[in-house]
Amino acid sequence: MQQHDWLAQQFEANRNHLRAVAYRMLGSLSEADDAVQATWLNLSRTDSSQIENLGGWLTTVVARVCLDTLRARNAHREETLDDRESQPLKNHDISTDPEHEALLADSVGLALLVILDTLNPDERLAFVLHDIFAMPFEEIAPIVGRSSTTTRQLASRARRRVRGATTVPDPDLSRQREVVQAFLTAARAGDFDALLAVLDPDVVFRADAASMPTHAAVEFRGASLVANQFKRPGSARGAQAALLNGAVGIVVAPRGKLKLVLGVTITDGKIVAIDAVADPERIRQLDLAVLDP
Repeated sequence: MQQHDWLAQQFEANRNHLRAVAYRMLGSLSEADDAVQATWLNLSRTDSSQIENLGGWLTTVVARVCLDTLRARNAHREETLDDRESQPLKNHDISTDPEHEALLADSVGLALLVILDTLNPDERLAFVLHDIFAMPFEEIAPIVGRSSTTTRQLASRARRRVRGATTVPDPDLSRQREVVQAFLTAARAGDFDALLAVLDPDVVFRADAASMPTHAAVEFRGASLVANQFKRPGSARGAQAALLNGAVGIVVAPRGKLKLVLGVTITDGKIVAIDAVADPERIRQLDLAVLDP
């Protein structure tokens, strides 16, 4: 009983780290909690006297659990896992309510979560463990069942995707970012005049069928019409600037789940076109990357 209590105490000391790893691996708070719980169950059934580095052992186990989840998710994309309920060990002091998860996703970086979700499971694990949590490739390699060299290559490919190295930087990128951020700020505040200030008088808004409640593609133009669409409360919820095919655009990802991409065309400091895309197949064809802080 004393050994069990000691293990529980040590596990609680590592819980926040394990949860952080699992959340970045899975992008879902409930699934991250499930992975952490599975790690505890694994520990409680293991002879701890054979574990030399408990923290490293726990990180390896939670990473393997997450990798299995990602591989299963890829094999069964049609299944929705967001609503699974977790069974925490104890003292689970952070709730998994949607508002908290939205705040957590924002703190991690919505764009990062979106880009991570485009990686294959092995690339995602290699990148998260090495680039975010500084785990050596020699320790990551056995988890993915690859050599250290191959694991390094997995992380490198993921890094290029996350940082947008496959796209050609636009010389006006910083100016584009200023305009997009001004647009998002105005939309979040529901400030009609501020929206008009960043929109070209003849701005055109296009949306594919998947992004509209009527399931029909729409197109309309004029600053007032477009501003009215984005001044409504909640219209910019879960939205963040990101690189889309080398230009600054917007990803809309409530709770870190990509729902919509807005391509933004800017001319002379004004937005002249906004293209809303929600069709999953079209989104997969986009080259998405995280904007540097």
